[in-house]
Amino acid sequence: MTLRCLAVALFAVTTVSSQTPPSLPASFQQRTIHSPEGADIFVRSGGSGPIVVLIHGYAENSDSWAPLAADLMKDHTVVVPDLRGIGRSSKPADGYDKKTQAKDMRAVVVSLGYDKTFVVAHDIGNMVAYAYAATYPDKVERLVVMDAPIPGIDPWNEILLNPGVWHFNFHGPDAERLVAGRERIYFDRIWNDFTGDPGKPDEATRKFFTATYAQPGGMRAGFAQFAAFSQDAKDNKVFEQTKLTMPVMAVGGERSFGALQAVIMRHVATNVQEEVVAGSGHWLMEERPAYTVALIRKFLDGPPVAHPVASSADGSANEERLSPTEYNFPQVGNAGTGSSGVGGIQTVVLKGHPDQPGVYTIMLRIPAHTRIAAHSHRDDRVATVISGTWHIGYGDKFDEAKLKALPPGSFYTEPPSRNHFAETRDEPVVVQITGFGPSSTEYVDATQDPRKPGKPN
Repeated sequence: MTLRCLAVALFAVTTVSSQTPPSLPASFQQRTIHSPEGADIFVRSGGSGPIVVLIHGYAENSDSWAPLAADLMKDHTVVVPDLRGIGRSSKPADGYDKKTQAKDMRAVVVSLGYDKTFVVAHDIGNMVAYAYAATYPDKVERLVVMDAPIPGIDPWNEILLNPGVWHFNFHGPDAERLVAGRERIYFDRIWNDFTGDPGKPDEATRKFFTATYAQPGGMRAGFAQFAAFSQDAKDNKVFEQTKLTMPVMAVGGERSFGALQAVIMRHVATNVQEEVVAGSGHWLMEERPAYTVALIRKFLDGPPVAHPVASSADGSANEERLSPTEYNFPQVGNAGTGSSGVGGIQTVVLKGHPDQPGVYTIMLRIPAHTRIAAHSHRDDRVATVISGTWHIGYGDKFDEAKLKALPPGSFYTEPPSRNHFAETRDEPVVVQITGFGPSSTEYVDATQDPRKPGKPN
C-alpha cells in the first residue's frame, strides 16, 4: 500500500512538472511602445503576411495567445500586446476605460508601421476590441470576439445580476489589501467558476499568470479594468448608435456564454457569425485550443464577404412575393449548405445565402423514403413544414422512438450545434428553413456523412 501511494505521488509530481506555462514563440520580437494616452505598452510580434492583433483578457496576459500565435505566424504577421496595467506593460493610475485602451492599441499598430488589421479578442479584450473597431471602423478588416459581455450592451443589466460576476464589483484599496499575498486564491475562484474542465487552466499556467498580477501595482491595475465599466457602458451606448459593418465572428464556450455572445454582438454589428465551442467554458485557449484556433483561422482566411445593398432607388430590392408554383426547384438534387447533404434533396434559396453572413431562407424538397442521420448546423434555425409529413427528432443518433410526426403547417427549431435526425416515409416533404448564416452541416458519425467520397447519395 505504501509503495502504491508513493507511485501515485511520484506520478502526480511528474505530471505537474511536465506542464509548462504558456509562452509566445521565441522568435517573436519584443518592444515597448509609448501610447500618447499615458501608458507604455509591451508588445511582441512575429511572422509575415496579413496583420492580426490579438487582445487578451483578465486573469491572463498576452502569453495566453500562445497556441493561436504559433499557428497564425506561419502566414500572418501576429501582433500581441499586453493591455495597460497587465503583464509587462506599465501600470498608470488611470486610463483603464476601454475607449482609452483602444487608443493604446492604435498606437501599437501605427508605431509598428501597420494600418488595417484583423483583430481577435477574448474576455476584457473584447471590450477593448469593440471600442477599437467602433473608433477606427475603417481600420479593422475582420473582428473576432470570444466569451465576454460588452458593458452597456444588452443584456448587460441582466448579466450584472448574476452572482457569478461578483468580481466585476470587487475593486478598490480594501480589495487590494484583502488579496495581497493571496492572489492565487482570488484567481482560482475565477478560473474555477468559468471553466468547463476543472483541470484547465493547468497548474503551471495558473502559477504563471498569478505571478504576473502579483507584481507591485498589478492587482490595483487589474481591478481598475472593472472599475472603468460604468464609463465603458456610457461610451458603448454612444458607439452602439453606429453599427459595425465589418465581418464579426462571435465565439462562446458552450458552458459559458455560448450563443449569447452572438446575441450581444448583433446589437452593435450588422454582419455577425455565431460559433459555439462544444464542451468549453470561458478559457477557450486553454480548454479547446486546437478547435478554437481552427475556427479563428477559417474565419480570418475566409473569402471576402459581399455586402448586399439593402434597397434600390425605388425601394424594391430584396422584395419577394412567391406563390407555391413559383418555387424554382432544380430538376436534380443539389443538397447544398444548410441542408443535410443528402444528394436526392432539392434545395432552392429564397433569400440571402446560407454560405454568407446574414439572414437566409431555403426550401428543401426531400424525396420519399429518405433517412437523414444525426447531424447539426452551427447557426440558429427555425423551420416550417410546407407539405407532406416530416418526422424529426433530437439526439446524437437516429432513434425511431424519438421521432415526432409533423404534418403541413408544423413548426420546429434547429438550435445551433443541436444534433437532430429525420426521415420521410411514403411521400415527399417540403420544408422551409430560415437561419443566420454562414451555416454548415456536421454529422455526429462522419461515416454517415453522404458528402464523403464513396458515400451513396
